[in-house]
Amino acid sequence: MATDPPVDGETDARPEPESGPRPKRKRLSRTRVALIVAAGLVVVLFGGLIATIAVIQNRVAANIDWIDDPFEGLTDRPSAGAGATEGATEAPAGAAVNILMLGSDSRISAGDPSQWSYGAQRTDAIMLVHIAGDRQSAQVMSIPRDSWVPIPGHGENKINAAFSFGGPALLIQTVEALTGVHIDHFAIADFESFAILTDELGGVEINLPNGLDNAGVTLAPGTHTLTGEQALAYARQRYDLPGGDFDRVARQQNWMRAMVSQAFRTDVLADPMQLTSLLDAVSSSLSLDEGFTVATMRDLALSLRDLRPGSMDYLTVPVEGTGRSPDGQQSIVVLDQARFDALMNAVATDAVSQYLAEHPDDVTILGSAVN
Repeated sequence: MATDPPVDGETDARPEPESGPRPKRKRLSRTRVALIVAAGLVVVLFGGLIATIAVIQNRVAANIDWIDDPFEGLTDRPSAGAGATEGATEAPAGAAVNILMLGSDSRISAGDPSQWSYGAQRTDAIMLVHIAGDRQSAQVMSIPRDSWVPIPGHGENKINAAFSFGGPALLIQTVEALTGVHIDHFAIADFESFAILTDELGGVEINLPNGLDNAGVTLAPGTHTLTGEQALAYARQRYDLPGGDFDRVARQQNWMRAMVSQAFRTDVLADPMQLTSLLDAVSSSLSLDEGFTVATMRDLALSLRDLRPGSMDYLTVPVEGTGRSPDGQQSIVVLDQARFDALMNAVATDAVSQYLAEHPDDVTILGSAVN
């Protein structure tokens, strides 16, 4: 595992001052804060925030757990995207960016396989974050952790077993082989960090049509402003949900969406102490591939400054339903392979927004009502 953060080769990461009246600058600040709490995009916007307060750049970078290059040694990878040259390993400027993000109840020793116990570490959430090349839209696509898929060198198993068997590298290899999508970056975020973000934002508003009774948190049906602890209980509930794990995935996405909405109503950047506390807490719960440097994050963040919540989609990849593993021992999720392949082709060709508009019934997009 790399013990030191990547060096960006820059002494001043601050962007050029923006012109115009103060209200315009304030709106831009809210936009950047909103983006940081947008599911997989949380790993991107650290760069945007750090760029505005260079004094804590090294401090935050030192908190991040930098993973030794998980892409090294991977072969037969999908194309890096439109405009890439044959054999390219990185997306060209202006191309779409795909981030494979894991959500976990704890940051697992992601960068050091020697600390692993074979078969012991799995992940609670697997998300493919697609950022369009024109930077006008983004999609957070959840792949159910129990999806039954081929894992290179290990036969068929639940997709989150790939992380257990071989760490980030094997999970990336598994997802690329399954989807035909080139993964540009890899990240692991601790759900505890989302709880801290929630409290830093003053809570998030979530509608609970059936109330909440989990992990010692009891709330009546209706709309509530949840604290971080309450939001964790909401997202972690495993039982008594009509849709089972599918509803749990929807809750995770709903929490993320609620943070985006709340961030647009606040201005965290106006309070340096609050922002520093937020960045310290979240960066301490984050693992990134060593190629996802602060400079890379900053540049991507700045290119996303015009993105709005209405241009972000949260969805679950197409599935046929649940079933049993061939030996009958495990409950699994069966992908709808034809529709899954069509969606992933849209990701690979950077045409997801068009695909969703033309095939609204082929995927489960997060709506306003969540169990």
